[in-house]
Amino acid sequence: MRLVDSHSHFDAAEFDADRPAVQARALAAGVDAQVVPAVDAAGWPKLKSICAQSTGLHPAYGLHPMHLASHRQEHLRELREWIARERPVAVGECGLDYFVEGLDAEAQQLYFDGQLQLAREFGLPAIVHARRAIDAVIASIRKVGRSEPGALRGVVHSFSGSAEQAMQLHKLGFLLGIGGPVTHERANRLRGIVAAMPLEQLLLETDAPDQPGAMHRGQRNEPAHLVEVLDVVARLRGMPREELASATTANAMLLFNLDMR
Repeated sequence: MRLVDSHSHFDAAEFDADRPAVQARALAAGVDAQVVPAVDAAGWPKLKSICAQSTGLHPAYGLHPMHLASHRQEHLRELREWIARERPVAVGECGLDYFVEGLDAEAQQLYFDGQLQLAREFGLPAIVHARRAIDAVIASIRKVGRSEPGALRGVVHSFSGSAEQAMQLHKLGFLLGIGGPVTHERANRLRGIVAAMPLEQLLLETDAPDQPGAMHRGQRNEPAHLVEVLDVVARLRGMPREELASATTANAMLLFNLDMR
């Protein structure tokens, strides 16, 4: 069984003290690959260095909406240069966050649209953060991609929207990242969506070190815990865990153009 953690902040400071051990646990659990998205320009060099240490770590470069205070408009120009030179597997983490107070919505939109345009320009998937902003994210995807239908693709990670929004994203070529929240028994709406959504739209993720599952409340999350997400999703969908692992790994390989040899 081979798994892809489609969203892991493996470069985060929380892993600085024991990163090799965390990676060893992930590999032992069958998590052979991780997609590691950036959050701000200052972190791109560290992310690049960490991902270069293992063929199973795949970088994405972007500007996260929650780190808005760190971003400058020239970072979009620098991001284009990084993408052209480094050839990451995706653009991101980008998106919109209407949950955190004090984040300027207009500025978020500027950076998000700019990164969607880069994803379209370079033919890369976008890794999208959408918290209380899924309708706005859908509108942006449609706006940036309208001149070239199908040119934009990507994943809305840690999906928390409705079944209708999930269907709209599927039609737009966007997959959904499902992680720790689905392991909580009270996540009834999310569990219903995960049980019924098209299998080809499903990706598994941890968002490590954040969003630990029900078995690790209050603890640091890590990529090895992806197997717990796998088991819950397999049970919800009534399918063997090995079959689900194979399908979601294939989805990740196709979206991010991963070489899993």
